[in-house]
Amino acid sequence: MKNTIMQDMPLLEALIQLFPDSSKNTLRSWIEKGRITVEGKRAQKASQIVRKGEKIFLGNRTQFVEEKIEVLFEDDHLVVINKPEGLLSVATDFQKWATAHAILKRRFHAGRVYPVHRLDRETSGVMLFTYSESARDAFKKLFLSHDIEREYFAVVEGLVQEEKGTWQSYLHEDAAYNVRSVSDPELGQLAITHYEILKRKRSTTALKLTLETGRKNQIRVHCKEAGHPVVGDKKYCAEANLAGRLCLHARKLGFIHPFTKKHLSFETPIPQELLIFT
Repeated sequence: MKNTIMQDMPLLEALIQLFPDSSKNTLRSWIEKGRITVEGKRAQKASQIVRKGEKIFLGNRTQFVEEKIEVLFEDDHLVVINKPEGLLSVATDFQKWATAHAILKRRFHAGRVYPVHRLDRETSGVMLFTYSESARDAFKKLFLSHDIEREYFAVVEGLVQEEKGTWQSYLHEDAAYNVRSVSDPELGQLAITHYEILKRKRSTTALKLTLETGRKNQIRVHCKEAGHPVVGDKKYCAEANLAGRLCLHARKLGFIHPFTKKHLSFETPIPQELLIFT
């Protein structure tokens, strides 16, 4: 269902006009569950202002699997999910059952599910898995050629001074699984992170981050080495834990589907516990 707004107003007020038979609690739940989009972007909060001429769309009920994994898209080749914070992406020596990969294998395509990339356990957001080795290989080529659009939301400690910029270094992982920048390119992998300030508060800065490369812990290391560790990131020297979690969210993933050749883009709302920083 799609409706065009005729004057500026808060989103909740617009929904009340559009769906007079629904309670405010129901309307708020639609927003929280990602069913409401404004001009193609998922609504973030009830108080956001909708402008005259903008279109509001009510989507279908969201499909969930175990561990509150939200399925954003699925076809014969791939599945795109919104991974919750605290869930491993793939198996480790210590945990094989409670991972996004294992859960999807139990749920879809008789276990034929292949990971393409990873998110840290503490990071929430958009992840991609495929249903065949050929699809996995096609997407890995897209990642290697940097033909994947990846956008993250992060809250870091302190006030970042430059409105936008780029962090670039060679990252090396040591035997203790810690990642750091090294000066010798023979010892590390090139990592490039672009950042843009979204909001400064008294002691934190909310950032939009886009990746040219996808190295392990790339954003977390670059933020720490810039003097602004991600809030809640004990591994990389954060002092504050203001949200009870790592304040890092994989917000957007976009690509050209290697088989249908259609452009697909998936954007997840900033988790509720991180909205206090926006």
